[in-house]
Amino acid sequence: MPETSPTTHSHVTWQAHLSATPSAGFEILAITAGEGNGWRFSPQVLQASLPLWEGVKCFVDHRAGPRSLRDLAGVGESPTYDPQAEGIRLRLRPLGPAADLLERLGEQVLADPLPRPALGFSADLIFTAEGRQVTRIVRVLSVDLVLDPARGGTFVRRLAVASLSTSDPLKGDPMDDPTTPTPQPQPQPQPTPAPSAEVLCQHLLESTLAAAHLPPALTAQVRARFQGRTFAPAELQTALAEAHHLVASLNQAGVVQGPPRVEGMASSEDQITAALFDLLGVERPPELRPLHVARLSGIRELYLRMTGDQDFRGGYDAERAQFATTADLPGVLKNALNKLILAEWQELGRSGYRWWEPIVSVEHFSTLHPVSGVLVGEVSALPTVAEGEAYPALSLRDSTEVGNWVKAGGYIGLTLEMFERDETHKLRQVPRKLANAALRRLSGLVAAVFTAQNGVGPQMADGYPVFEAPHHANLGSAALSAAAWEAASAAIYEQRLLSPEGSAGPKLALDARYLLVPRALRLTAMRILYPAFEREVNIFSENLQRGQYGDVITVPEFEDANDWAAVADPRLAPGIIIAERFGLLPEIILADDQHSGALFTHDEVRLKVRHWCSVFVADYRPLYKSNVTA
Repeated sequence: MPETSPTTHSHVTWQAHLSATPSAGFEILAITAGEGNGWRFSPQVLQASLPLWEGVKCFVDHRAGPRSLRDLAGVGESPTYDPQAEGIRLRLRPLGPAADLLERLGEQVLADPLPRPALGFSADLIFTAEGRQVTRIVRVLSVDLVLDPARGGTFVRRLAVASLSTSDPLKGDPMDDPTTPTPQPQPQPQPTPAPSAEVLCQHLLESTLAAAHLPPALTAQVRARFQGRTFAPAELQTALAEAHHLVASLNQAGVVQGPPRVEGMASSEDQITAALFDLLGVERPPELRPLHVARLSGIRELYLRMTGDQDFRGGYDAERAQFATTADLPGVLKNALNKLILAEWQELGRSGYRWWEPIVSVEHFSTLHPVSGVLVGEVSALPTVAEGEAYPALSLRDSTEVGNWVKAGGYIGLTLEMFERDETHKLRQVPRKLANAALRRLSGLVAAVFTAQNGVGPQMADGYPVFEAPHHANLGSAALSAAAWEAASAAIYEQRLLSPEGSAGPKLALDARYLLVPRALRLTAMRILYPAFEREVNIFSENLQRGQYGDVITVPEFEDANDWAAVADPRLAPGIIIAERFGLLPEIILADDQHSGALFTHDEVRLKVRHWCSVFVADYRPLYKSNVTA
């Protein structure tokens, strides 16, 4: 009988230790109590929603519609309510294609105390509300990493994770060593507590002083100033900048001076232009941003320095003018005011004045000839070409609609008295008034397509108005409702495209995209296009950064409280054309110089304002109007 060896039991001791591996993740504040994008979240509502945050996905950036797997950055776990911060804390575990970006940004945010962009987390929620007060969070869609988060989301700290490693390398086969003692259970590692603000400030102080390389006396002085208290990083950076400036001043005498290197040159014209931009509150162009110029007290000082006209006689005194420049006062003013018009145009657009932009096509033309042939017809079908036969010419039919240019404008008179009284505030208002007037003019021209001739629009080349039922099939009389919107979309869809005479063009096959309404119908329109508003009035599904929807458009010129219109996407089917010759913005043109013209005859600097454009309907098919009968 063979000899049986005794069974040998061996135990290998594995020791757990904490290591900050990339999978450790972060502790974050997902949302805090307060107001975000006009919605008010109470601590009680957040605390009641705690179970909804388990397993929430984290994407990079908010985005409308279905989310892409490429943007997935992590998943939230172990939600808790923080009564001190009045918010939801999560353990955010990096996961997905964007996890590396989350890791890098999180480490930089937590490591770098210097001023930086507002980077944090914004929640995408579905909730119920009474007025603007949120009463219940129904669902948490995601917690996304964004710039300028809406409601308090931020990184809190880096988490450590337990990983296993052997206490010693194995020598031979552990199964051969019967004397290996059985290990006792090791205590579980405790999570690392978050350091206090005072401890973080002291770490920041010492690391910053070590990198500053200041003399020992100055290092001790800065340390004594900040030690033992909390402070803002900007305060420490200011103190270090002052210390470096002091060291540079003390050592300046011992520096060997060599020939300076010319890195840029600024003329007197550049300096006065930069000063004028600052006076009017205009952002300087890139080439003028590095200049350090004295601030002008007002337009009186500008006038005196550029003209030398100390007695305000309305002339130019070269001996007294303080700026030796080839540019004169009207020219400098013209450049600055054109910049201001651009800034005001953009600002007014963000406020909703450019409602017409989504529904028109803007075309640039290099001449002022009447605009025609903008719309080209369709090829109804490609004919068959037999082998060896020549290709036939395809017959196209152009639109016969013509747009005529309309010029509007006038001049701005800046009087001598205005400069003498130093009425800078009036000069600042000039660009705002011009931009506003141009926007309202364009708004009125586009709105007239829907309101002219008692709501049927201007006359077209075929002898019918834009909106006409028997021939254009794009005019109705139904009040706004879901059924009426569907009928309008169907009418646009069934329109036949331009085609050669004698052939049936293909269908437009596009639904209506934009719903144009007066202010009184805006809520009704939103309930139709967004079903959540129709099903339950106090249910809102809104990304906290996305803002309002764009396909319900309020037209200020719609005077009738019941009429409405529908428009297809102009990128696919252009209907309304805005033709521009020198741009959509009004332009300021120099009318005089400082030696002649109105400055000589009327004590007035005249700046001409001109606005060229043409607004017309190239095709009625993508448009629909409902003139509701009383």
